[in-house]
Amino acid sequence: MLRVIICDDQAIIRDGLEMLLKLERDIQVVGLAQDGAEAVEMASNTPADLILMDLKMPGMTGVEATRRIRAQNPTIKILVLTTYDDDEWVFDAIRAGASGYLLKDTPREKVIEAIRGTATGKSYVDPVVAGKLLDQVANEQVRPSRAIADKLSGRETEVLRLLARGFSNTDIAGQLHLSEGTVRNHVSAIFSKLDVADRTQAAIIAIQHGMDK
Repeated sequence: MLRVIICDDQAIIRDGLEMLLKLERDIQVVGLAQDGAEAVEMASNTPADLILMDLKMPGMTGVEATRRIRAQNPTIKILVLTTYDDDEWVFDAIRAGASGYLLKDTPREKVIEAIRGTATGKSYVDPVVAGKLLDQVANEQVRPSRAIADKLSGRETEVLRLLARGFSNTDIAGQLHLSEGTVRNHVSAIFSKLDVADRTQAAIIAIQHGMDK
């Protein structure tokens, strides 16, 4: 059973999402938070796998809540669901540790798919938001890939290249003829050495270094 906390300052949105998720047999809503501070407290007291997080809320924003929750419990995934696609919100949420970023006009079936996928380590980003991320990467000066090569082993570098191209752990294992367990160990090592929280952040760094080709 996938345990989900919903955080949104609008009661009608919280209740609507709760009703939506209750229709899914493999998803259980374990908490409803009306702001970032409540989400942080709830995440520390309620076992959960994923938090569906709004961003612009009174008091503590979803960005700050995401940062605190990820610092306290890195295993909890944060999937942003918001009306805001402004550059500042997008980049701050990803930097804070969000594993995905969806807009509230996302179709119901896509939201459910993203919740399930995010919980298993995949990243879901709205196409509009993805375009902003790619534009940011394209506009930044690409640093020499040697900076990453000095931190990672040869095999970890190979894994990161495939991760940046959107390959799952299963796909990477098949490409490199490794077990999935070995790939998971390499991915964990990559996160630690690059000081990132998840696959999205690792992929962004890899793209900035021209490693997605």
